[in-house]
Parts: sequence; structure tokens; C-alpha cells
Amino acid sequence: MISRASQSFLVTGGAGFIGSSLIPVLLSKGYHVTALDRLSSAKKPNLDPLLSLDNFEFIQLDLLDVDKIKEVVKNCDLIYHLAANVEVRKGQSDTEVDYLNNIVATRNLLETMKSSDRCKKIIFTSSSVVYGEPSRIPTPENYGPLKPISLYGASKLASEALISGYVGTFGIHAVIFRLANVVGPASDHGVIFDFFRKLKESDGKYLEVLGDGKQKKSYLYIDDCIDALLLGLEQLDSGLQIFNIGSDDQVDTNSIARIIISELGLNAEIKYNSDQKDGRGWLGDVKDMLLSTDRIKKSGWKNIHSSEESVSITVRKMVDHEHLR
Repeated sequence: MISRASQSFLVTGGAGFIGSSLIPVLLSKGYHVTALDRLSSAKKPNLDPLLSLDNFEFIQLDLLDVDKIKEVVKNCDLIYHLAANVEVRKGQSDTEVDYLNNIVATRNLLETMKSSDRCKKIIFTSSSVVYGEPSRIPTPENYGPLKPISLYGASKLASEALISGYVGTFGIHAVIFRLANVVGPASDHGVIFDFFRKLKESDGKYLEVLGDGKQKKSYLYIDDCIDALLLGLEQLDSGLQIFNIGSDDQVDTNSIARIIISELGLNAEIKYNSDQKDGRGWLGDVKDMLLSTDRIKKSGWKNIHSSEESVSITVRKMVDHEHLR
């Protein structure tokens, strides 16, 4: 068995929310980790304390730069591919952002793995939005057909298909995780972050909610997400594996708004703003999402926090860090 100290992992999107939460755990387990990030939206300060460690390296690099990617990939044993455009709504105004940063970037990474003698294992973070608006709730991994309703969802599904093709053709081993909404105090996007920002902009007087507030989704606390990503290391010896990761319940947007307003001790008015007749927040917004996690639970993973607990813990920690100031 290869010792952990001799295994080198590459984490794309390493300066992002999930990446910067995963990397310290991998380092604590003795792996050598190279974090790769183009730093277009993510900041590196959350990784700065790690730079003095012998088993950590940070490289600022865009996955669209194929030649430089080859130099990095040839020295690693496994890739955690977390890099992606994370703003789902951005695809409405820029139809290239998901294509380039999700599909092309993933294809470039797979091409380097194809020609590598060493790096043949990849763990990819996909999303619940690949299911679109499924008729079966909770939604299992074998649900189909998959019909995403956003360009972000389409790009994640296309990336999954590319990975599957490279697994079948070039002997690569892969685990794909379809994630629910991952939350935590370090997140810099998503509904909780947006609500804090909006309350700050209104001086705590009102909170704008996109849609009718009845959208109900599963929320996954970052610690539970990291536990699942680590379990993926044990699932890489049988071609392609796909797992849903999420909590067993849902929480609606109105509840999230009320939790934040209450934790901040405010009396803010909730104002609804949507041009969508069916109450969704924007075109491409999935109103009802809950994943079946029976498959990953059979492999030993189980979420500790419910959706509401995940939201509440995140909000309390953000309040403690004075995010409203």
C-alpha cells in the first residue's frame, strides 16, 4: 500500500469555499496537496496559513491553460475537481461562463489525465441541479431522463458525461458527487450570504426575497460535505461511481429569511421580488429539491446536520463574525 505521505493530491478550485475547507483535512491526514485556483472570484487568505507547510503548495492557474495544467497533473496521483462557475444565475447574461469554466475546463483536465501515466483518479463535485425538476422526490441517482433547466445544470451534466466517457475509454477511475446546497460561515455565495448582504444594504430595514419564498431545498453543512468527499477516496477502484450528497429534509426560503432576521435581532420586513409567475426566484431556479442519499449511506456516510440545523449553525456563526457590519 502506498503511504499517505507519498500520495499527492491536486485540488482545483482550492481557494473556494469547499476547496479551502477540504484541504486542511487532507493535510492533517498526511497527504501532499497542491491547490490550484485562478483566483477570479475566490480569495487566497484562507489558504495563506498553510503555505509554510512542507506538504502544501498553491498555484494560481486557470484550467483553460492546457499546457500549464499538464505540468501540474503529471506530478499528482488524484484530482479533486471542485473548480467551476458557482453563480447559477450568471448563465442568463453570459452563456459562455458555464461552458468555458465547467465543460471546457473539465475536458482539459481529463485530457491531461488521459496522457498521464500516474494520475488516473478523479473526484468531481457535480450538483443536484442536473436533475432539473424531477417528478420523484427524494430523487435517486438512477432517476431519468435528466433535464436541467439552467445552463449551470447543463454544464454540470455535460461534465459528468465527459468524465463517464473518459472512464469508459481511457481507464480513468472517477467518483461523482451530486451535491445539495452546501452552506457554512465561510461561503461567499448562495441564499444565506445574499440575505446578509441585502440586510446590510437596507440597514436591516427590509429583506428582498426573490420568488415567493416557498422554494424548498436541501441544505448540507460543510462538515458533512467534507466527510462525504473523504469517503470518495474509498470508492475509486471500480470505474465510475455516482452519489447524491444532501440532508434528509428541506427548508424553504421564507424560513431561512426568518432565521436570519431573528438571529440578528432585527424587525426587518420581507419584500418579495419576482417576475416569474410560478413563484421561482429566477429562470432556472429549481423550486423543489431533495436528494435520496440511500446509496452513499450504504457506504458508511451519514449527515449529522439537518437542513434547518445547517442553515441555523451557518447563520449563528456568521452573526458571531459580525457579517452585518
